[in-house]
Amino acid sequence: MKVSEFFSLTCGHCAAFHKEIFPRVKRELVETGAIRMVWRDFPLDQLALTASAVARSLPAERYEGFIGALLASQDRWAFTRGDPMAELGKMAALAGMAKPRFDEVVADAAFQRGILEQRMAAEREFNVTATPSFAFQGKGALRSQSGNMTFERFQQLVEEARRG
Repeated sequence: MKVSEFFSLTCGHCAAFHKEIFPRVKRELVETGAIRMVWRDFPLDQLALTASAVARSLPAERYEGFIGALLASQDRWAFTRGDPMAELGKMAALAGMAKPRFDEVVADAAFQRGILEQRMAAEREFNVTATPSFAFQGKGALRSQSGNMTFERFQQLVEEARRG
């Protein structure tokens, strides 16, 4: 069964989900094979769009860790009193992205447009209007939920979608 999460890297509610709920979702549902989690970019602003592009430009094995680091440290890079792009560049460097590559990704308007097109598709296909939003796809059934939720509510939606 697949659960898609639509998230923005500058959304405080998304950060709260990843800090407080996702570790248990990962341990009890993803790692046991009960669900497959798919992360879908839904940037709410230009900084989130740029951060999504940087994350998508990293090697696949670094993606989840980088997303987790960005969400865990939002206050240090996204909401800094200094230059958020410089802070994002530092985070990318820690993930192994060289400065010339970072500058290239930041300047790639076509790549960023592609991410925005996927966001618009999510709005149409899944009725996503807020982050985080989740689409629980089970036996022909699709259940959607927006906003923060407890692990128990998340698990309940998984079970409802599984039953169809």
